[in-house]
Amino acid sequence: MLRTIGLMSGTSLDGVDAAYLETDGERIGAFGPTLTLPYDDTLRTDLRRLLTRAPGLDADDPDLASAVTRLTEAHVAAVRALGREADVIGFHGQTILHQPQHRRTWQIGDAEMLAARTGMRVAFDFRSADVAAGGEGAPLAPIYHAALAAGMAKPLAVLNIGGVANVTFIGRDGTLLAFDTGPGNGPLDDWTSRHTGAAFDRDGALTRAGQVDRAVLGRLLADPYFARPAPKSLDRLDFAARLEASGVDQLSPADGAATLVAFTAGAVAGAALPERPVRWLVTGGGRRNPAIMGGLAAALGVPVAPVETVGWDGDALEAQCFGFLAARTLAGLPVSFPGTTGVAVPMTGGQVVG
Repeated sequence: MLRTIGLMSGTSLDGVDAAYLETDGERIGAFGPTLTLPYDDTLRTDLRRLLTRAPGLDADDPDLASAVTRLTEAHVAAVRALGREADVIGFHGQTILHQPQHRRTWQIGDAEMLAARTGMRVAFDFRSADVAAGGEGAPLAPIYHAALAAGMAKPLAVLNIGGVANVTFIGRDGTLLAFDTGPGNGPLDDWTSRHTGAAFDRDGALTRAGQVDRAVLGRLLADPYFARPAPKSLDRLDFAARLEASGVDQLSPADGAATLVAFTAGAVAGAALPERPVRWLVTGGGRRNPAIMGGLAAALGVPVAPVETVGWDGDALEAQCFGFLAARTLAGLPVSFPGTTGVAVPMTGGQVVG
């Protein structure tokens, strides 16, 4: 078993998750400490600005260079705070652009700097090879979910609700299917920030004070993305134009929040899976919002529960995944598959420095 540290900074732009995991890339030997290191407000603001500028952003832009350095420093600090030595660090970086239809995906962060500052090998750039080969480049967690779910009743669905929501379907025979279902917390977080100044809708309070506008919801769910076959993936801002045209901006803060939550839940309920899961396990920040969880339960009609109910750590799951993927990279094992990203053949991924 390898000692790994996985690092993940998601599209919600909340900070760095770090987790220690012992694994050979196929089995899980032991879990270790985990932590979350929030981004400071300035870095979060600058990253959000880069998200909007990314399609036309030059690689030598000084604002980008500054953000990359500060982002990497945050990851160095997370590794040091974890207090463990590892054989390899799995470094996802921060996605600022994901356009697989144009064979483009861009995760920023300086792997060489991270390796130099921590004295450990770093596996990084997990998505590019898949996208270059015609895959979606996402999601990458399904193979880790399958390792965690060994021995559980199936079919099983694991739903991750970050800025974007994605599902892993594990069939009775172990078949993997995965794709982005639609929006996660991203639109709701942006809406809440704009209307209340808060970073997110704590405890679903804003959402639960509102009513869903069915006409707006219908326009949102009419987005062509939902008719596309899986596998498929999204950029955090892919629904921006649809949101603008939907009329949601004409709603009150509470009604807008309620409608955006219904959008997330409706997109999940509309996901085309090979068979009905016996249950849905939910990870990511969305599992903490009672309004989102209630919306999912009502829309799906089967048990919906946070991953903690089966002993998984939802706060650390994605970080653990990148430790797992780092071990797979060192072993030359594939990290993406036809059923998870749409790539023609299973693909290894990642580069290693240090």
